[in-house]
Amino acid sequence: MKFYSDFSARRARQITVDVLALVAIAAWVWLGSFVYRLVIDLRDFGVQMEEAGAGFRQTMTDLSTDLGNVPLIGTGIRAPFDGASDAGASLESAGQAQQVAVENLAAGLGIGIAALPVLMILIIWLIPRLRFARRAGTTKTLVKAGANVDLLALRALTTQKITRLATVDEDPMAAWRRGDAKVVRALAALELKSSGVRID
Repeated sequence: MKFYSDFSARRARQITVDVLALVAIAAWVWLGSFVYRLVIDLRDFGVQMEEAGAGFRQTMTDLSTDLGNVPLIGTGIRAPFDGASDAGASLESAGQAQQVAVENLAAGLGIGIAALPVLMILIIWLIPRLRFARRAGTTKTLVKAGANVDLLALRALTTQKITRLATVDEDPMAAWRRGDAKVVRALAALELKSSGVRID
């Protein structure tokens, strides 16, 4: 494949567009990463909730165990502390769930903000660039293999837009069929320039 045109003006445009596209991709990826880091910080509240719930549960469990060993009143007095321990476990579980929710939200927002624009840039920029590279490479190979002007003219007739062909001749196909040397050379030159290939 041949990624850049042999013609300086077009090559400069291609390089400029490539640089702008890569900068735009990097900017969107950075923005997605920034939003991810911004949202993921909200996970700290869930961590604090989990730690508070775990601490409260453990304290209530310890109290329940200690008071449960008191003769006569131990069995009856444990119930409120066991209930409080369950409440602490619920708070701990809620903290864990909040962390998971924030992680999912952060990942979704970060990827969503970066992925769609990057995908659009790749579709608008990369696909045409790859098409050009393939076409330029094929044309360069044909020229190196000794393709004559007639073959390049025929290729122009099959690949160029009608409006561009009309600038060469009113009926370029008929001119090619009758072997009009001037039109054939003009068609070949049109194909070479469109493919970004210059014959030295």
